[in-house]
Amino acid sequence: MSARNNQANKAAARERLRAERERQAKKDRTRRQLIVALSIVGVLAVAGGVGYGVMQANKPSAWEAAKNQKQVTAPANTTGKDGTTVVVGKKDAKKTLELYEDSRCPVCATFEQANGETILKDVDAGKYKVKYIGATFIDTTIPGEGSRNALSALGAALDVSPEAFLEYKGALYSQKNHPEEQDDKFAKDDYLIKVADEVDALKGNKKFQRNVQDGTFDAWALKMSDTFDKSGVKGTPTLKMDGEKVTGSDGENPPMAPAEFKAAIDKALKA
Repeated sequence: MSARNNQANKAAARERLRAERERQAKKDRTRRQLIVALSIVGVLAVAGGVGYGVMQANKPSAWEAAKNQKQVTAPANTTGKDGTTVVVGKKDAKKTLELYEDSRCPVCATFEQANGETILKDVDAGKYKVKYIGATFIDTTIPGEGSRNALSALGAALDVSPEAFLEYKGALYSQKNHPEEQDDKFAKDDYLIKVADEVDALKGNKKFQRNVQDGTFDAWALKMSDTFDKSGVKGTPTLKMDGEKVTGSDGENPPMAPAEFKAAIDKALKA
């Protein structure tokens, strides 16, 4: 090999080495830039996640949103401001039994289990109408959402028919379905819908189910609860016949036993 060729080969080798170093340097720069970019994206993602988390934490609950709702959707078969007057029975019935209840109330459940069927028969016979006033104070005394959620579901049943409303109320209070006061089962839409399947008019009723799941009558339930709070009634169940309190033999508490209930109602009807 000549000296010239040897020098040319060395020069070519140096050029290839230089070009390779430049390619490697460019590759390293690109890699560093990619790492920096990904790091920035990661930081932004974390920041965005934190921001979303804060936003979600500060987002009002469904019940807070319902409370602030300007337009109240009232169920069918209601009257009065915001549909908070619920009267069920024959129009020509001369007397009206006011019934104040909280869906989570265990004493209400005991009362309904003992006398609910009698009330249904009396209403059907036209002895009196029932004016229902729903309360939700147990959600405050024993923190939960069951009283409000069940009241909203009762609104969905009332939207179907007054009869469905009364039957559903009885099903919720039944020994089989009514939970212990500490157990907030009524806060679960699926459970309320499961109980509703015991009522023919509500079984598989897609509109009813959708109204329960969407909270269509949540704002109405809160307005109804306000009506109870303004009534001056302090506990549930409370019964009044045309505004006059109906009590058992002790003159203070509601009549619980069937015989006592019948006697108290007969007396109130004659007054």
